[in-house]
Amino acid sequence: MALSKEQYDNIMLQYSQTRDRHRHELERRRHLVYAKIPEYKELEDRIPGLGLERLRSALFAAPAKSPQDEGDSTARSTSTASESGSRSIDRSGSVSFKDQIRKVSDEKRALLMRAGFPGDYLEPQYDCPDCHDTGYIGSQKCHCLRAREIEILYDQSHLKDLIRQQNFRTLSEQWYQGEDLQRFRKAVQVSRTFINNFRQDYENLYFYGTVGTGKSFLSICIAEQILNLGAPVLYFSASALFDRISSYVFGRARAEYQSFLDDLYGCDLLIIDDLGTEMTNSFVSAQLFSLLNERHLNRKSTIISTNLSLEELQDRYSDRIFSRITSNYTVCKLTGPDIRVLKKVRRNGTYKTS
Repeated sequence: MALSKEQYDNIMLQYSQTRDRHRHELERRRHLVYAKIPEYKELEDRIPGLGLERLRSALFAAPAKSPQDEGDSTARSTSTASESGSRSIDRSGSVSFKDQIRKVSDEKRALLMRAGFPGDYLEPQYDCPDCHDTGYIGSQKCHCLRAREIEILYDQSHLKDLIRQQNFRTLSEQWYQGEDLQRFRKAVQVSRTFINNFRQDYENLYFYGTVGTGKSFLSICIAEQILNLGAPVLYFSASALFDRISSYVFGRARAEYQSFLDDLYGCDLLIIDDLGTEMTNSFVSAQLFSLLNERHLNRKSTIISTNLSLEELQDRYSDRIFSRITSNYTVCKLTGPDIRVLKKVRRNGTYKTS
């Protein structure tokens, strides 16, 4: 689920519009300066003349004598001296031309500043000075283009709002003690290793344990880092995922269903949150196995979080699903108090059940 051609073309159109905007602004500024400082335009008009003068000097310079015009030894000496002199003239002319251009530029800058304009008022302006608003530096994507691509990936991931609150910057050990803390630290280390090796290795994660112990939180922390790598990520709660699949299948929306499957099978990372909260039946079980199997065959990483123990997973779903997860996923168990409840108590000073 990389950017579509339409999405990429839209980004390139935005770059083109940005360049047009800056070009029109530069023209507006130039007309303003010409109206306020007539001498400025006179200086600008001198620059093409300097270039033509230099070109004429180069074209009509006397050619060096050839060796055939004189004796061999004399010719070599004369030719060497002539070539040396020619190079000296060229260098002198080049330096002189550069000096003239520099002098005109300094005069233009001084005129602008005396009139109350910044010295660089008529310099080209760019939103991104590194790529000059093209999106590329040479053949490489500029950081600004990568940022735009990542922004689109964030929008597609269904994670944008969640990531603002749930990320490694807000991750805390304060809610864990003893064995719970050790398990949490191990899960964090596994998560960081998963991120560091994401581009090189194919790996899947299965976070399970009691309610409110940070399983979903860690999944979203990982998602942010993978998105920042520029990799497509999709996030669904299990109930939302299978409800959507059901709506396509039983609504006979074949084209939409195939497009959705392409995204599910092809995104670099799929996160299925709260597996087991959906209404499980043979249809859901078959869809889940198909999804996990296709992603495994495509070597696309998947993260599953659930409150189900491994025994409950085996009881609820098919043996094929249990085998696929236990053999191809790194399993992390998280235990401890319900952090959501603890946070609510801290905010309100007490916890009341409804």
